[in-house]
Amino acid sequence: MNDLLVLAASNGENLRLAERFVAAATAHKLRAEVLDLTALELPLYSPRAQAAGTPAVLPALETTLAAAPRWVICAPEYNGSIPPVLTSAIAWLSVQGSDFRVLFNQRPIAIATHSGGGGHTVLAALRLQLAHLGAHVVGRQLVSNGANPAKESSIADLVERLSSMQAPRP
Repeated sequence: MNDLLVLAASNGENLRLAERFVAAATAHKLRAEVLDLTALELPLYSPRAQAAGTPAVLPALETTLAAAPRWVICAPEYNGSIPPVLTSAIAWLSVQGSDFRVLFNQRPIAIATHSGGGGHTVLAALRLQLAHLGAHVVGRQLVSNGANPAKESSIADLVERLSSMQAPRP
């Protein structure tokens, strides 16, 4: 079981950022791995897609997420908001079972971005959505881009903050 799961919502710079979070977690003696959402065969969520049946990958995704007590989400800014791959994954997860918040309730989550633009609006949108779902989002966030790369000390600080937060009860 991992102590930390790092979700990457792109297969570019945010995947590389996610890998840096795993390295920092490992340096803190935590078990961590990257979950690349772009590698999943998860169709875009819609009511029609839901009516067609649960995607085969969804139960494994839900199990992986539930098993990790803490998450980091690395997501680029898409048109001033959350990237579709992440929004769709959250939507699919929210229609499973009778309590759509169960996967998120009390879960410590840190948010980070490497974006071509400012990156602040994706983190604001993500913070709002995760709080709505019941997560405990770390107050500090990480914004990086080509002109302002993520500092190792900032990544390590977020890992430390996450590791000190109480995980949800099973």
